[in-house]
Parts: sequence; C-alpha cells; structure tokens
Amino acid sequence: MSRLTESEVKERMSSVPGWTLEGDAIRRQFTFAGFPQAIAFAVRLAFDAESADHHPDILISYKRVTLTWTTHSAGGLTAKDFDGATQSQALGERMGGR
Repeated sequence: MSRLTESEVKERMSSVPGWTLEGDAIRRQFTFAGFPQAIAFAVRLAFDAESADHHPDILISYKRVTLTWTTHSAGGLTAKDFDGATQSQALGERMGGR
C-alpha cells in the first residue's frame, strides 16, 4: 500500500470528522459510559483489525479509548488507515462512544 500525499491526506481528513492529524498518523479519543464498555469496544475492534490485517495503536484509560492509525511499513498514512478510522468510528458510535 502506498503512502498518501499531503494533499490526499488533507482531502481524506474531511471524511473522518472528529479525527486529528498528528504527524504521520490520525488520532481520535472515544469516551464510553465506563471501563467495561471501553474494553468491549477495544476487544471488538481488535477482531475487525485482525480481519483487515491492519492494526491501530490502542490506549485505554478508564472509560476513554484513544486510537491512532498509521501504516508503519509505508512510513505514514495510507488508504487503509482512513478505512480503519471510518470503521472504528462506526463501531464506536454503535457501542455508545462519543
């Protein structure tokens, strides 16, 4: 998978509201009702990421889950990262994350 250009990244950022561009990665924090809901989200996301063979960095802090997507092998952002962000955002919303 090839790395996206700076202009491609800027264009794709509009398709993932709530996500921020931080260097060569995109990041978003989800807040859930409590720790069990945050863990359930991370576990469910892990199965989706494994199926796609593309995995985000996941930081869990009580009821907050921060996801960071980047493609290390490409040295930056690829279409797979934006696909992962879109899918994880839909999952987070279905599971009550905000």
